[in-house]
Amino acid sequence: MATAHLQAPQTVQAAPSRLAWLDALRGIGALAVVGEHLTTWAMPWLRPTAFNLGMYGVLVFFLVSGYIIPTSLERHGDVRAFWVGRLFRLYPLYLTVIGLVLALAWWIPIRPEVARDASSVAAHATMLMDAVGAAGVLNTMWTLSYEMLFYLLVVALFVTGWRDRRGALPVLFALIALIAGLVLSGPPLSGTWLAWLSMATFVIGVTCVISGRAGTAGACVLGVMALTLILSSRVPWFAAAMLAIMFTGTAIRRWEHGQGRLWPVAIAALLVTSTPVWATNAGWWWVQPDVWGLTIVLAGTTFAGAMAWRGRRVPAFLAWLGTISYSLYLVHLPILLIVMQLTGEMRWSPMPLQIGISVAFLSVLLPSSWLTHRLVEKPLQRVGRRLADRRAGAARATA
Repeated sequence: MATAHLQAPQTVQAAPSRLAWLDALRGIGALAVVGEHLTTWAMPWLRPTAFNLGMYGVLVFFLVSGYIIPTSLERHGDVRAFWVGRLFRLYPLYLTVIGLVLALAWWIPIRPEVARDASSVAAHATMLMDAVGAAGVLNTMWTLSYEMLFYLLVVALFVTGWRDRRGALPVLFALIALIAGLVLSGPPLSGTWLAWLSMATFVIGVTCVISGRAGTAGACVLGVMALTLILSSRVPWFAAAMLAIMFTGTAIRRWEHGQGRLWPVAIAALLVTSTPVWATNAGWWWVQPDVWGLTIVLAGTTFAGAMAWRGRRVPAFLAWLGTISYSLYLVHLPILLIVMQLTGEMRWSPMPLQIGISVAFLSVLLPSSWLTHRLVEKPLQRVGRRLADRRAGAARATA
């Protein structure tokens, strides 16, 4: 972790083993998402319209995930430890935030898009809400669906021995996005049964992998399920495009280590950027060709700039934000909803009041995110590491 204290020093040494520049990117991504939601509500005059600030932050996050996750799994070579680590990394805070939102439902109603039935529970249990056509209790949770699909695919590729040294995967998913945009106006599969079937498959598959019994088969089944859910998500072309972005990060990492070429990255970026031009389901303002294209260019430029800076010192504040970025990402919206409920509509308020409320919100958000990181994330991550180490030790003893 960059620091264990709320107050950080001016700079931090970017040690190669720590990959502090990736922490800085996570910090930038989290801050961008917070900025999108804050400015939309409180300071619309500050919100950019030439690109989508929130999607920019998400794309930066996805590039980081694609860059680090596959090679980390390959370096450690233990899919059981990987899944134990992921589950204890993601779920504790995720469930805590869901519990908070539900506890406040008497005061701040859950958005109407969320189904009021058990299938919504099944969809949230796997984090695959967007992939099965369900809405999350917080609208920021849609990104977790694509992170989870990426994990399922990466583990399936690992156990089958495919390392993609040629950068085929980003191009493949970008082509899927282009074709899906042309031929699919909506998901070919839909219904609450998707949430139930995916939950059953997820639980059985991950259990097989962690237990080591039929682990390879379980990982492959999960990979097939992920591919199916990409085309069955709310907007199939968009789902495939997000996977293309993440595998682009993987291709960049392989190129950096002399294990691949960079031209597939350029092709994938071109295909993903141009897909909304042809897609039949691309009516949102932020996927209009000019806005979407600029958002992708800015995210890619930010990642490239951070890579160029990776051997130097990084701002400690950004590295610290990256350390608490998961908390920042999940916690900011509940706090913002509470502030909105207390203050009412702010977009037509005097500018000094808008700025004051925004500063007050950030002054609550940052310490709160630090606390949830310290009190929820870190303790359960330690438990996950101990369980993974214990299982690894038992496997070595058996061998």
